[in-house]
Amino acid sequence: MATILRERRYPSGAVLRVVRGNLVREPVDAIVNAANEWLQHGGGVAGAIAAAGGPGIQRESDAIGHVATGSCAVTSGGELSCRYVIHAVGPVYRGTGDEDDLLAAGVRSSLEAADRLGLSSISIPGISSGIYGFPKDRCAAIIVREAESFLQREPAPSVTEVRLCNIDEKTAVAFVSAFDQTGA
Repeated sequence: MATILRERRYPSGAVLRVVRGNLVREPVDAIVNAANEWLQHGGGVAGAIAAAGGPGIQRESDAIGHVATGSCAVTSGGELSCRYVIHAVGPVYRGTGDEDDLLAAGVRSSLEAADRLGLSSISIPGISSGIYGFPKDRCAAIIVREAESFLQREPAPSVTEVRLCNIDEKTAVAFVSAFDQTGA
C-alpha cells in the first residue's frame, strides 16, 4: 500500500498527492509509464509495468511503434488493476537545454490523454529521473508544476486526482521538496 506523503486540495475538489509506493499497485484509472521512444519495456518503471501487466501491454506497444520524445501513447492496463497505461516518453538528460520543455510536454500530453479518455485518476512516476539521468529535483519540480497547472485549469478536466508515485526514497523526497516549494 502506498504512503501519502503530501496532499493538496483545490477549489474544484481536485487533489494532488505525493505518494511513496509501487506504481503498478496504484488505485487509479491510469498509470504513466516512463517509456522510451520505441515503447520497448525492458527495465526500470517500464519493465515493472510490463512484468506486472503481462505480455499484452508490450504487444499493444509494438503495434503503436515509435512515439516522439515529449509525447505519449496509450495502451490498455493489461493484467494491472488500472484501465490504461499512458506511455510518456521523457528526454534523456544531456544538459543541452531543451530537456525541461520536453519533460513538461510529456507530462502535459499524459494528463491531456487521461482527460480525453474521461478518466478521473492518474498516477505519474519521476519520468526520466532513472536511467535517463534527469536530475531528480528538476524532474520533480517540473512534474509538480505541470500537475498543478492541469488541475487548476478551466474548464476543469475530468481528472480529479493526480498521484505522483515513486517507489524509491530519494525520488519520493525530491517530490516532497518540490511539492513543499509550491503554494497553489
